[in-house]
Amino acid sequence: MAECLDAKGLMLQRQIIIRLLEAFSSKKATQELGYFLAVTTLENIREGKVRQHTGDVLFPVVFSCLTFKLYRGEILNGVVHKVLKHGVFLRCGPVENIYMSCQKMPDYRYVLFINEKMSKIEKDVVVRCIVMGTKWIEAELEFQALVSLEGDYLGPVSDEAFLH
Repeated sequence: MAECLDAKGLMLQRQIIIRLLEAFSSKKATQELGYFLAVTTLENIREGKVRQHTGDVLFPVVFSCLTFKLYRGEILNGVVHKVLKHGVFLRCGPVENIYMSCQKMPDYRYVLFINEKMSKIEKDVVVRCIVMGTKWIEAELEFQALVSLEGDYLGPVSDEAFLH
């Protein structure tokens, strides 16, 4: 009998974990915590409570997770995915909409954004930049960010820098 209960308990725990991961993946991000990347530990599954109107059982779950959130003043490496006359859009981790205006690219001019040193900012180039500000978009459950090259050691990053 005890073995049967243990097996049922493990199946219930497994179902709770599956539901947690499904909810986790559909949540995407929150304004306070940023993007949810991965569940790292499952701390506790508390006793279930039956919901009166639906009959569903709600299990409070305590867990730790890895998150990603951009902050003003943070230096990041982003990959250019769209070049426009007025600026470029970059991606960094789960953040898809990072915009850098041509006004925040000193010494670069539009023709694939090139400067006198022949340094190019074009599609698929990795660019080190500084976050000027972020905006939470509630309807999309995502962040947008504005970045700049105004600062020391900012700009296109060569592939060799990642190899060393």
